[in-house]
Amino acid sequence: MPVNTGGVLLIVLLVAITVTPAVCDDRGQSPVRVLTLARAFPANKSVELDILKARDHVRHARILQGFAGGVVDFNVFGTSDPYYGGLYFTKVKLGTPPKEFNVQIDTGSDILWVSCSSCSDCPGSSGFGIPLNFFDVASSRTASMVSCSDSVCSSNIKIADASCSNGGDLCSYEFHYADDSGTSGHYINDLLYFDTVINPSMIANSSAFITFGCSTYQSGGLAKSDKAMDGIIGFGQHRLSVISQLSAQGITPKVFSHCLRGDGNGGGKLVLGEILAPTMVYSPLVPSQLHYNLELQSIAVGEQLLPIDTSAFATSDNQGTIVDSGTTLTYLAPQAYYAFVDAINAAVSQLVTPIISKDTQCYLVTSSVAMIFPKVSLNFAGDASMILKPEKYLVLGDPVDGGVPWCIGFQKSLNGITVLGDLVLKDKIFVYDLSRNRIGWTDYDCSADVNVSIKSYSNEFVNGHLNGEEDRFFPSSIPDPTRS
Repeated sequence: MPVNTGGVLLIVLLVAITVTPAVCDDRGQSPVRVLTLARAFPANKSVELDILKARDHVRHARILQGFAGGVVDFNVFGTSDPYYGGLYFTKVKLGTPPKEFNVQIDTGSDILWVSCSSCSDCPGSSGFGIPLNFFDVASSRTASMVSCSDSVCSSNIKIADASCSNGGDLCSYEFHYADDSGTSGHYINDLLYFDTVINPSMIANSSAFITFGCSTYQSGGLAKSDKAMDGIIGFGQHRLSVISQLSAQGITPKVFSHCLRGDGNGGGKLVLGEILAPTMVYSPLVPSQLHYNLELQSIAVGEQLLPIDTSAFATSDNQGTIVDSGTTLTYLAPQAYYAFVDAINAAVSQLVTPIISKDTQCYLVTSSVAMIFPKVSLNFAGDASMILKPEKYLVLGDPVDGGVPWCIGFQKSLNGITVLGDLVLKDKIFVYDLSRNRIGWTDYDCSADVNVSIKSYSNEFVNGHLNGEEDRFFPSSIPDPTRS
């Protein structure tokens, strides 16, 4: 559900590697997969015994258990600041030979799609200063089109309009996002590439066949050059999302996490796996929903519980509370929004100068907002509260006579749905535990290293060593590319 989302590090827990590229046969027929073998270590160089032992442990774990843990990192760029684009994106490599694409990270949608070479109306330049690339099916030796008879074509009915256009056999799609942008195209099967970190001393190239969209038409914000990307990578719950496809193949666990930096140039981490922290709280996911819905029960400003009827937060087709990294700000259902603004005004009106700027409640402040504005508590099912400091619900506005105001970053939703965007997600670990149907969070310095658990599996690394006991973790030693 892209609306906007900083430089982040994407880490993925993955299985040890088998690379299976595919080529067409001599008659140009459908791709035939072949196995390319290569020496794991150079014949003319010595290798430390510990590295060889660790590699053998990984191999044995695969044979006996079917999985061995590792991490994969994708550099992620952008910023959460709405005045500098306000979106997070990463680079993915697709096809053979691999080609790189810049794609927005989005937990509010499901499909990975990139612009197709046959797209005539897609943007040709980007305000982010990055080159835009297009996927050419004919140039990839491992690409294959998804046909109408493929089960994928009938599985996406809840997330897109799947059809077979013009009487042909290609499975087409059409997506519409919450910001009134959209894209249409057809589905492709091809290789996605990633670097697997088996342990701090061992990195291997990996790939997996996935299904993704090739966009031939874009509309709304997606068609504008100022924030143009090559596409979107969706981390939703549907079977065609990246997390679902990789976990179904036994490559990743069915859990992912992110920790988005809100200061400076952004940054942080996005992990296919579980980030551990001792102060995590969890709230159950509302079942049978297309998005990551939580049950928001109440909102408190300071010590004051707001007078909001709980029906305003009830989950239905046209309302509920969604966690969405593709949204920059946060949107409240109207009843909750007005009660929230009234409570903030009452709490600070004697200490600031209230003004209205661009239909938004703002304040001219002469001292630290942390000293003036109250903390806010979003209270969820499972006795899980999300405590927000002022900078998690305020944003700097445009300059006016008298200075630069602080404005309420919570907006009134037009459709009754509450959307928790990057404004409240930043500077927190968020864990999307799909195996336990819950989401967890805690405040965290997202410039710091994180511990990544792979305890769902029998063999895991602790400080670079395999371990099969107790609660285990893999400490991330991969640096944040935005850190000085």
